[in-house]
Amino acid sequence: MTQTENLPAYPTLSPAELRHPDSLKWTLYGEDVIPMWIADMDFPVAPAILSALRERLDHGLGYHQLMGDRTLDRLLRAKLDTHGLKNLPEGGIAMLPGVVPGIYATVAALTQPGEKVLTMTPVYHPFHLSITTLGREVSAVALLDGPDGYRIDWEGLEAAAQDSKLMLLCHPHNPTGRVWTHDELERLRDLVVRHDLSVLSDELHADLRFTEGPFESFAAAERVRDRTITVTGPCKAFNTAGLGIGAMIGHDAGLVGRVRAAAGGLMGHEGALSVTMWQAALKDGGPWLADTVAYLRGNRDFLTDYLREHLPAVKFHPVESTYLAWLDLRGCPHAGDIQKFLLEDARVALHDGPTFAPESFKPQTQGFVRLNFATSREILTEALERMRRALDGA
Repeated sequence: MTQTENLPAYPTLSPAELRHPDSLKWTLYGEDVIPMWIADMDFPVAPAILSALRERLDHGLGYHQLMGDRTLDRLLRAKLDTHGLKNLPEGGIAMLPGVVPGIYATVAALTQPGEKVLTMTPVYHPFHLSITTLGREVSAVALLDGPDGYRIDWEGLEAAAQDSKLMLLCHPHNPTGRVWTHDELERLRDLVVRHDLSVLSDELHADLRFTEGPFESFAAAERVRDRTITVTGPCKAFNTAGLGIGAMIGHDAGLVGRVRAAAGGLMGHEGALSVTMWQAALKDGGPWLADTVAYLRGNRDFLTDYLREHLPAVKFHPVESTYLAWLDLRGCPHAGDIQKFLLEDARVALHDGPTFAPESFKPQTQGFVRLNFATSREILTEALERMRRALDGA
């Protein structure tokens, strides 16, 4: 089994440091519960970001560049260029208070009530919640679980696309951890052109990849650029969810403006410290991020080996991105209430599988849980040991 001998040196926080009153993750459940549910990491903030925030506080907290921060715009364009989003026009980037508002704004702007919105399930829950909350209809296609991992049901997607208006794409995918390959992206691009679909591509986890080579954005291909809105932000890669900020990106500035305007003043704007944080992450956060991804890769491999050796009834495809493991416990005792069982008997809090599916697909995700392994190796080991003891004794 992968142990700690190859673990890169990396600072992690102890439960005592993490369990402070401002932490939703560490205070929602009892003090004896290990929280591995919501998606933030148990790691200190990058020193470059902390330094920039302290300096910003010394300069006061008046309004920042609400008409567009030129420094952030320049840094972000350089980053997006490496993803294939080249030659973005003036007005091709609009700041957001977070990625989720961008998902809702896209659904509101590009569809009408009662129209169908295409997505693949299981998926990050604001995808289907944005569709249903705004009075649209979810046109969901389940991913296929094969021996080598999750793959797209192309036949199902083709059928569902015929009467849809918009596709919501999660890339990299949450919760399965897939990074869609170039060939898969090409087939998706052909599909949306063939069916004249608009596209929202959520690429929030792009910097948390364990795959080789540069990341390829969905809109990297010219034939889909004018129909695609890409949303991204720094909060997952740099563990700054408490400083909400995101960006809406597109090669059609008119489309970006139309989507951003759909929310109007309801959405609000990004905060001054959030802008400073993202600037620092893009300028000086690279080494910290590389160390973090290396540590996460080690945790992923440890988790994979542990499950194979001690919990073979738990099915898991090692993720290609994110720090979120999609675990299939349908072959284990208490599959019908597995999240509740593990919370009460193992004292480990995980995200329940049905959270990640629209209503008609929830039965297919019962028995699954999502586990956040962005924590210290010691905490991860203790959580897995608790799960093993609870399942062995069930």
